[in-house]
Amino acid sequence: MTNATAPVPAAAAASVDGLFAHVASPEEAVRHFRARLGFETDVSDVAAALGSADPGFVLVDTRSEAAWAAGRIPGAVHLPGRRIAEVAPARFAPGTPVVVYCWGPGCNGATRAALAFASLGHPVKEMLGGFEYWVREGFELERDGGRERLAVDTLTNVETGAPVVECAC
Repeated sequence: MTNATAPVPAAAAASVDGLFAHVASPEEAVRHFRARLGFETDVSDVAAALGSADPGFVLVDTRSEAAWAAGRIPGAVHLPGRRIAEVAPARFAPGTPVVVYCWGPGCNGATRAALAFASLGHPVKEMLGGFEYWVREGFELERDGGRERLAVDTLTNVETGAPVVECAC
């Protein structure tokens, strides 16, 4: 393991030159990561907020009708991403804070939905990991026949295999 305070040998520096061809200043990094936190949240934070008396936002599932029917986050409102511009103005009061989700990290549907809500003047955050990680972390899901929890993916919580509400990060 390399000591973070020790100088990097020239040969090692050359091997990572491409990766660090442009290194942001610490000030730029602070601005960047602060901005990301203003636009993104994760499933654990959403679960914790939904467990409170007033989460302070509307959770919007932007997936298709078929995906919604297959399972959703309890308390979510369904509004497919392609219909946000048409439906949201009549459905949500101006300025209502919104958290959007789609299928998962391999899908940019939630990003497009967040842009649509922001364009309508809503404070909005994208839930990283989407429905996939909600289920993988063992949080309750809802189907037309009721609520259930699926087995926790141990890759999301190696120590206990229990649902992660606070990852301690």
